Amino acid sequence: MITLPDLLLALVANLVWGFNFIAGKAGAAQFQPLFFTCIRFIFLLLVMLPWLRPAPGQMKPLLRVAFVLGVVHFGMVFIGLNAGGNIASIAITTQLYVPFSVLLAALFLKERITFIRGTAIFTALLGVMVIGFDPVVFNHLDAILWVSGAALAMAAATIMMRQCPNLGVFKLQAWIAAIAMPSQLLLSLIFESDHLLILSQMKLIDLWSPLYSAIGASVVGHGIVYTLLGRYPVSTITPLLLLAPILASLFGILCFGDEMSWKLIVGGAMTLLGILLVSVKPELLAKQMQGLGNTGRQ
Repeated sequence: MITLPDLLLALVANLVWGFNFIAGKAGAAQFQPLFFTCIRFIFLLLVMLPWLRPAPGQMKPLLRVAFVLGVVHFGMVFIGLNAGGNIASIAITTQLYVPFSVLLAALFLKERITFIRGTAIFTALLGVMVIGFDPVVFNHLDAILWVSGAALAMAAATIMMRQCPNLGVFKLQAWIAAIAMPSQLLLSLIFESDHLLILSQMKLIDLWSPLYSAIGASVVGHGIVYTLLGRYPVSTITPLLLLAPILASLFGILCFGDEMSWKLIVGGAMTLLGILLVSVKPELLAKQMQGLGNTGRQ
């Protein structure tokens, strides 16, 4: 059983990750998505410099993971946030990386997908389709497509991470920042404009969003989750993290006046339920419950 202090830590991680969607949307609107991502990684790199050390024998897979996460995943997430729509739809769609990871593992690592997990994956994807039919979301389908692509990139990086186990979350964050910062700057210079104008009109307080996204989400959030995963099984921690998109939805209502239609609520519930069933491996849960039942009859 997870202890109360660790449960509170999980709540803190959910809070900082949930509010990161608010910071990301505000920052992408202020700086432009790719330029915002670059500034975010400047802050993260400054904090993570002590961990920016070589990983002998693991550098090639490490650099691949850093590129996919730092350049592809984060770039697409903040482009999606900037594309408009409801925070809830974006936050829930990002969670598709869980079923995507299972599908990629089956495709490339030949892992078996059971009937229950297959049904759960179908439910999660169907839930996102229901969300897409919400009128508010339908007008910003490009946002859902960008974020779905980001979730797929996250899933691909998750599979790649198996080539560099026991790397450590802070070393990984340091290399993500080192690869992403110049890459995002180059992409921003190519596809975005008015960088000098934005910087000249910027107030110091405007830096709160990239600073929060770097320190709050990456350092605090990932640090807490890495600590908890060292104490408990993945199947115990992962379901707790599904609170983050729910909190993000509430923050969206409070900060941006987002509206929650029945399609968004039903679709979101379907997606999160499917992701929950994929995460906890219901086959193992059923065996554990059966074992408890047999113990109780003895």
